[in-house]
Amino acid sequence: MGGASGEGPWTRSGTRNGSGSPGRVVALGSELRRLHDRIRSVIDDARDGVDPTVGAASLGDDLVLRCRAVCTTLGSHHRGEDAALFPWVRREHPELGEVVDRLEQDHRMIGMLLADLERVVREGVDREVVLRHLEGVDAIMESHFRYEERELVALLDAAAGDGPVLPDGFWFGG
Repeated sequence: MGGASGEGPWTRSGTRNGSGSPGRVVALGSELRRLHDRIRSVIDDARDGVDPTVGAASLGDDLVLRCRAVCTTLGSHHRGEDAALFPWVRREHPELGEVVDRLEQDHRMIGMLLADLERVVREGVDREVVLRHLEGVDAIMESHFRYEERELVALLDAAAGDGPVLPDGFWFGG
């Protein structure tokens, strides 16, 4: 769970549980939900950085950093799923191929939205434009997260053994 070595899953305290599946402390699906909640908080934080009382003349460094945090965190999370989680689901549960196809399609769409957000931030456009981009990312991301949770959480919670081996840092949002 914690890295390419395939060592045991993480416990709630963030330490490794080397006992394997019989002593597994956390359910993978529940952890995925918690990770999604942390990513939702990053987007909320970025949206909070769009302060209409400041005016729309320029983007402050703080807002730029918040928007980059959204792009980095969400992009990293999706790359981890694409590289490790989805191939595991396809291998272990081929009947969910259409679900994974849809999730991967969502990742591509969200990737394009994140690239647009990065572009408008880099260009220093009006805060209202940045807010619209954040809201677009948030809307698609929320729909994606809900679908992913509905389709995969129970499956991950019931995973035999350690489940998929995910990249280092996956459970920490990037």
